[in-house]
Formats: sequence, C-alpha cells, structure tokens
Amino acid sequence: MSLASQIEFLRRLKNARLVNGLAPQAIDSPLVETSSFGSNPGALRMWSYLPPGLPAKAPLVVVLHGCGQSAAGYEFGAGWSTLARRYGFALLMPEQQKANNPQGCFNWFSPEDIRRGHGEAASIRAMVEQMVRAHKLDRKRIFITGLSAGGAMSAVLLATYPEVFSAGAVIAGLPYGVAHNVRQALHAMMSPATHSGPELGDRVRHASDHQGPWPRLSVWHGSADRTVHPGNASQLALQWLDLHGVPAAPSVDGTVDGQARRQWRDADGTVVVESYTIAGMAHGTPLGVADTGERFGAPGPFLLEAGIASSYHIAKFFGLTGRIHLAADAEPARKQERANSTSQSAPNDQFAQHGAGRRGIDVAAVITKALTAAGLIK
Repeated sequence: MSLASQIEFLRRLKNARLVNGLAPQAIDSPLVETSSFGSNPGALRMWSYLPPGLPAKAPLVVVLHGCGQSAAGYEFGAGWSTLARRYGFALLMPEQQKANNPQGCFNWFSPEDIRRGHGEAASIRAMVEQMVRAHKLDRKRIFITGLSAGGAMSAVLLATYPEVFSAGAVIAGLPYGVAHNVRQALHAMMSPATHSGPELGDRVRHASDHQGPWPRLSVWHGSADRTVHPGNASQLALQWLDLHGVPAAPSVDGTVDGQARRQWRDADGTVVVESYTIAGMAHGTPLGVADTGERFGAPGPFLLEAGIASSYHIAKFFGLTGRIHLAADAEPARKQERANSTSQSAPNDQFAQHGAGRRGIDVAAVITKALTAAGLIK
C-alpha cells in the first residue's frame, strides 16, 4: 500500500479502540455484537448489521475477515454495510479471537474446526441460525464470502453446510480439505498440489450427507499473490465444477472491468461457477468503482485498489443488486469514506511490509509499525 494510502487509512481509524488486543473496531462501525447465540464451540465473536427498514424475508450475507483483521475493519474496507443498506440485506460478520489463533486467522486447516457440527464451522452455523430466527430472514437466500483465511473458511462452510447456503465467494482462499495441520496449510498456500476434479469433489461430498443441489461459487484471486498461490483458485473452481457436474471448459471466457473472468453454466444455463483473475494484484480484496459509478469500501492493508469492485460484483453474483433498498447513502461518514477512497493502492504483500536495514527516520516504517501494533498487518 502506498504511503499516502497508509496515512489516509490511519486518519480514518484514529479514533479506533482495540478489541481483545487483536484489531481495531472503528467507532463509526454499524456492526452490533451479539454475545449469546447458542452453541459456540469455536469460541468466535458475532457481529451483525441490519439496515433500517429491512423487510421480512430479507437475504443474509455472511462475511469472514482475513488474518490480522477484525470484523469491523474488514467491513469498513470492503464496504459491505454500504451494500447492505443500498440493496436491503442483513449482514453477519463472525470474528476470530486471538486466543484461538494469534494471527487472528480462522482455523480453516484445523480438523476440529472444519467438521460439520464442530469448532468454528459449527459456531458460524449457529450465528446464521440466530440471525434467521431473530430477524425472520429468508433461508433460501443465505450467502457467504471471505478473504484469505476467511475465504478458506467460507469454502469450509460451503462444504460442511451446503444445504444452508445458496452461493458463496472465496477471495484469495483455498479448496476445502487440502490441509489438516499447519505444515500442510503452509504447503498448500505456497505450493498447491494438483488434484483431479473427482478427488477434490469427494472431499466436499464426504463432509456431509448432502446429495445436492450444491451452492454456486465465485472465485477471486490476484495473479501476483505470493501469500496464497493463484493455483489454489484453479483447484477451488475445479472442486466445485466436479460437484456441479460441469465440464472444465468454461462456457464464457471474457473480461469485466478489464479483468479476466471465466464462467461455467449448467444445463439450464445458470452460472454455477465463475472465476476472476486480477492481473498483477497481490494478496487481498480487489477494490474499484462499481457499475453504478459508486465506490464501496476503502483501501487498506489487504484491501487493494484494482479497478474492480469485488464486493459489488459478488453481491451481484448472489442476485442481490436487482432491487435498490435505499436510493442514497444516509450516513455522511460513509459518503466521506467514498470521497476519500480515490487514492491508488499499490500491490501489497504481507512479507513486503517490513523493510530491512533502514536508517534514520523512515516515515513509512513508523506507519507500518503502528499498523502492525493495531493488528492490521503482521
């Protein structure tokens, strides 16, 4: 991220407070915490947002943050509450606790957390049930998305509870079942093995008794990602193509906002899998201006200006953008957020944040140190 973007990001979070010493919770965040939501074997925290005037039977979007981020920090950067207000859906944002993972990552590789009815997967499922019951949401329109470890955990939820979700989106994540300990996780991130479609598909089929239909999936990955190898995107798409019984050759191969997008359709013509490759982008969520001319979110660590608004396009893939709930954003702070989000953010890699051998006063290093202390980056 550029120095100017770091300064602007810190300015907007200058009144933040620490939550469990893990990451900043911006005081203007619309998220509200629910302390009790039934079984919580994964010991996660539950944050949510319901736009004003939300109708009955509204959709629900579950959003999982990446490592070193908080629910509010990722929501702020990816712009999900703005999208929820605009298009009228409820927002659920589970949050990892430092006691579970020192880096604030969801444990997408831990056997006790990626099984149906166990650990973090079961906690998130309980949160979904709490939201649906408490706010009378539409069980047929529940979706999930996440970045990095949150993306990999989104794949876990889609695999272990496929009957719950209509569709999902994984950003810079990995397929389900490719790792069951830290060593395997690091190997899969840096040098993913090549598996066949049936082998990958079986890992999902064995995760539950579900026989289909399967959730639709949108895959996003930067071509220059050195944290999670882009090969994982291909393997993830292949996993879900096998589940849907769709040939590996894409139905449509084109571009959106200058970025490569492949789509696979089933026999009925429905797009069941799509995959975006963001040219030259490192590890993070791609940001840009949506088709509507609006900008959702703001650049920050692992929230990268890429000329394409991933959150908006994911909401569109979920089928949520057809009807406007609120024609204009009612919160001045969010208007200012979009106005202040025009600065360019260079490709960012978590291993490139720490300079070596610097001398004298290095402003960028001071800001990086502050971001690290806040838990925004490692």
